[in-house]
Amino acid sequence: MPRSDQDSPWKDILRQYFQDAIAFFFPQTAERIDWHRPYEFLNKEFQQIAPEAAIGKRYADQLVKVWLKRGQELWLLVHIEAQAASEANFAERMFV
Repeated sequence: MPRSDQDSPWKDILRQYFQDAIAFFFPQTAERIDWHRPYEFLNKEFQQIAPEAAIGKRYADQLVKVWLKRGQELWLLVHIEAQAASEANFAERMFV
């Protein structure tokens, strides 16, 4: 039975509420980001550095370019995993 795509909605939510999500989950990081400058989701760049792996696609991963208040460019890799049931290889999958 194929897995349903439950990661894509999380990816969409992260894109829509990116600044709020970073502020909530990573407040110290959010304080360092210059939110007056636009951030950019780097989908094509992410696909080049993380093509589909042996364990499948990673729909909820987002690579985002932000600017720090000191002027440096920073790329953030954000991964969201909504896990509803126990999975034997969960730790390995998260590591990969």
